[in-house]
Amino acid sequence: MRIVFAASEMYPFAKTGGLADVAGALPKALVALGHEVKVILPRFRSIDPSLFSMETIDEFEVMIGQQRHRVEIKAHEMAPRLKVYFVEHPGFFDRESLYSDGSGDYPDNDQRFICFSKAVPEILRRLEYQPDVIHCHDWQTGLIPAYLKCTYQKQGLFEKCRTIFTVHNLAYQGNFPLDTFPLTGFGWEEFTLHRMEFYGKVSFLKAGLVYSDVLTTVSPNYAHEIQTEEFGSGMDGILRERALDLYGIVNGIDVKEWDPQTDQALAANYGASTMIRKKPVNKAFLQKENDLEVNPKIPVIGMVTRLVEQKGIDTVAAILEPLEKARIQLVLLGSGSSRYQSLFTKIAGQYTGHFSFHLKYDEKLSRRIYAGSDFFLMPSLFEPCGLGQMIALRYGALPIVRSVGGLADTVTDYHQDSESGNGFVYEGSTAQDLLGAIDRAVQVFGDKKLWTALQKNAMKCDFSWKVSAEKYIELYKHARRKTALR
Repeated sequence: MRIVFAASEMYPFAKTGGLADVAGALPKALVALGHEVKVILPRFRSIDPSLFSMETIDEFEVMIGQQRHRVEIKAHEMAPRLKVYFVEHPGFFDRESLYSDGSGDYPDNDQRFICFSKAVPEILRRLEYQPDVIHCHDWQTGLIPAYLKCTYQKQGLFEKCRTIFTVHNLAYQGNFPLDTFPLTGFGWEEFTLHRMEFYGKVSFLKAGLVYSDVLTTVSPNYAHEIQTEEFGSGMDGILRERALDLYGIVNGIDVKEWDPQTDQALAANYGASTMIRKKPVNKAFLQKENDLEVNPKIPVIGMVTRLVEQKGIDTVAAILEPLEKARIQLVLLGSGSSRYQSLFTKIAGQYTGHFSFHLKYDEKLSRRIYAGSDFFLMPSLFEPCGLGQMIALRYGALPIVRSVGGLADTVTDYHQDSESGNGFVYEGSTAQDLLGAIDRAVQVFGDKKLWTALQKNAMKCDFSWKVSAEKYIELYKHARRKTALR
């Protein structure tokens, strides 16, 4: 198949979260299955053309309202049958960060991603490339299916093309004031309750939900959750209307990138057969590195997370005192909300020897946390998929997770009777609920034989992208069989 990805970020070019990991790994997995993939991205400042052997292949103008904007297209061949195209517009994309600065979202994010969305089909038209499917990701690409249906569908190049729209996190919607709508170039007949209008605003995310042929999100459980008022962020109505076109496919991880047997950031490499001897070496290194007591009998909990309310950070702050009393160590790596950054910076000194806080993004340290921790904590209020728990399982750190979204799909709660499971799952959202799960986990940690068995269960889990890629191919084929919307 000929597959086009449109995304605002992709590892290793630009990254703020899990979307970049998906856009970086899934195309490679699809190519490995014998398909051809082209990826189209904005050329942000952080993407250095000199590092990626880019060549300029075209330039043209796009209209945003009544204004003409010239864009330049650069191309980079990432691998055979995998090519990446970059939309360059210095005024829109040559900035320090991808979407926001210290004061909040860029005020012209609407124009930035109108420009990108208009450029995507135009690039394909100029390349005379006829895709089978165009796979769009998150609100930044939500207008692309609308442009295809309203403007390009009748052109021979796109007549048989189908669109897939993946929601990575429904909470981020790209909702803009009414004044934005004329900038899109659509007629006002598209600004209705059943199309792009969302409580008086124009919603780029809703456009993706309405105009795409097939919808996906990043886990089966999250696909059900977002059809409810609790998790639907105001979009649950349209998602229920399109329930038959909505599918949940769990993200994968790059098992070559995340492999404790070859990971050069670790103090000692290990696999399932050498875990008993080598993982304790990593634990001791992590404890020493973080000024914690080096003691194999003390449980170590790791966290690598964004410091935002979604991640259940308030419950973590509330349990530090009980953890200290129980002689449980916690290593937290992350950044995010200034409120949480200030909170954890302030209280870190109160729990010296039991709590280590790193306010930064440090990939090598994150790898040592996965390898050196006994448990990996994810108390999220909601979690579309989550990658941390899958990486932790691969590294033999048992996840402690709240039963939401992809966490519930990938972590199986320990059952005492059968001694099965690969982690600890809890309901509820309070600090006491979390402490109850940690207490259960620590009790199992005290039984060496049982603990080792559960670690081996964890390391046997297969979250490779091959499994997910095969499901996407079936979905692409299904989309091709569907009658195009509108």
